Amino acid sequence: MHYFQYKNGQLHAEDIAVADLVYEYGTPLYIYSATTLKRHYKAFDSAFEGIDHLTCYSVKANSNLSFLKILAQEGAGTDIVSGGELFRALRAGVDPKKIVYSGVGKKVVEIQEALFADILMFNVESVQELERINEVAAGLDKVARVSLRINPDVDPKTHPYVSTGLKENKFGLSRPDALKAYALAKSLPNVEPIGMDCHIGSQLTQLSPFMEALDKLKEFHGQLLEMGIKIKYMDLGGGLGITYNEETPPHPEELGKALVESLKDLDVTLILEPGRVIAGNTGILVTEVQYTKTNEDKTFVIVDAAMNDLVRPSLYGSYHRIASVREGNGEEMTADVVGPICESGDFLAKNRTFPKVGQGDLLAAFSAGAYGFVMSSQYNSRARAAEIMVEGDKHVVIRKREVYNDLVALEEDGLACIGRLKK
Repeated sequence: MHYFQYKNGQLHAEDIAVADLVYEYGTPLYIYSATTLKRHYKAFDSAFEGIDHLTCYSVKANSNLSFLKILAQEGAGTDIVSGGELFRALRAGVDPKKIVYSGVGKKVVEIQEALFADILMFNVESVQELERINEVAAGLDKVARVSLRINPDVDPKTHPYVSTGLKENKFGLSRPDALKAYALAKSLPNVEPIGMDCHIGSQLTQLSPFMEALDKLKEFHGQLLEMGIKIKYMDLGGGLGITYNEETPPHPEELGKALVESLKDLDVTLILEPGRVIAGNTGILVTEVQYTKTNEDKTFVIVDAAMNDLVRPSLYGSYHRIASVREGNGEEMTADVVGPICESGDFLAKNRTFPKVGQGDLLAAFSAGAYGFVMSSQYNSRARAAEIMVEGDKHVVIRKREVYNDLVALEEDGLACIGRLKK
């Protein structure tokens, strides 16, 4: 459920008309609902009440500081994949003992930062990473808590770009290699193996991949016990999907019931890393129609939001529902909704039917709260959109719209640079 609904013919974000926010802040514009965010977190977290668990929101889904602060206040931990995400999580007030650090390419400085912060644990992806963490921890006279990421070779039945649990994916260790790595971890003086980790992919719409992966982890857990390694945490990652179009993903309650039943006899704390399922439907991207045109039998609606603002349709062929901010009168059109970037891949929707719009009208792309702004760029020297958070009849700017000076703020002045080179 989300709180973007029509009232008196106008799309509202909670109790504020979207058109009013556009009048004040312009387009393209990301608008989020705080009530939706809190509701989704509580719905997910409460689904696992029958077992010791920790819900670590996946920061990569939407890393805005206000987003993270709201979730931290609700009791969430975070799953991070970079030093920058660690910085954001700590800045937002997330308890370090609720932070897990994933990712295949951790640098020395990032490991140092996480050790200084005293995070809960690292999810280790390779033997070399394990050895590096031990070395860095020794240099700081610390012991790093670690969990090894196991690649269970389970097909998540999702887009190949967001599949992470197959043997051809770059993530984790095969089970035989993971056993050797745990034996190594047990022998290393500056790491403590306290968990096991698995994440099979994103936008999962079935329970069966989760349960197949869990069965393999439980078997592996037994092998670790035989080696004298007793883990405290079992991290099953995230990946539960949302409805963009016609998908019918399981409700978190279904996943919770299945996992609680399967883990009831194991003395472990379950860690979940939801991202999209919490953030996805909390946001919309609003854009203004600049032009419409028809080439032979093809109609284009040219808007001021582009692939630099929302890259998912271009990158993954992803579907986002497109709707008019002003409720239609019944007349419809079928068109491609395209942006101003000089790429044929710059589109928000293709061959989509929606209420007829014209120049100056506003469109909203729904389910843009996850992997929306966070993946945006300045391609074509386009300043990035503003972000607004709404709760009830109040709103706040949580990220200002960029201006032209922001595009060059970190660059050297061209003439000055050339002058130094000539010297």
